[in-house]
Amino acid sequence: MALDDILLEAEEKMLKSEEHLVHELTGVRTGKASPSLVENIVIEVYGSTMRIREAATITCPESRSLLIQPWDTTNTQAIEKGILKSNLGLNPSVQGKVIRINLPELSTERRQEFVKLVKKMTEEARVAIRHNRREALELAKKVGKDGGVTEDDVEAAEKEVQKLTDQYIGKLDAHLATKEKEIMTV
Repeated sequence: MALDDILLEAEEKMLKSEEHLVHELTGVRTGKASPSLVENIVIEVYGSTMRIREAATITCPESRSLLIQPWDTTNTQAIEKGILKSNLGLNPSVQGKVIRINLPELSTERRQEFVKLVKKMTEEARVAIRHNRREALELAKKVGKDGGVTEDDVEAAEKEVQKLTDQYIGKLDAHLATKEKEIMTV
């Protein structure tokens, strides 16, 4: 494996870690309603499990409410049960064929809990990026020992991996700061 391939693979894995964090952060509640808040909640329908987005349309008619319209109205109770089990602190109300969720104002304590949660998610992403760095460094050293690549090239590749790591951790910190600001804005 060439050093360029190692660098490309490391960058690809780091990018996936960043994208995963961004996706996870969209599910954390801020002051506004967002369909991404409930779309990944797992529900039990038709004898199997699926996400709400696979069984219903989720809309945001107002800034503080969500409207869920199941494609099959027999799934209404299953969706309500899944939302209650999700531990997001949401109270769905069934209104005929639709489910309405009104989001109450977040208390300061609840906001701080969400900030702790996003910090934990970000730290997990940082660990994943550091793990990718370690793998890339080990591969670069192995390629250097196997021959065909000079020590200077291996050292340059190691510096490049570190630069990538710093770049992606900086991106994670920027995502964290943005989400933290969103959560704490009243």
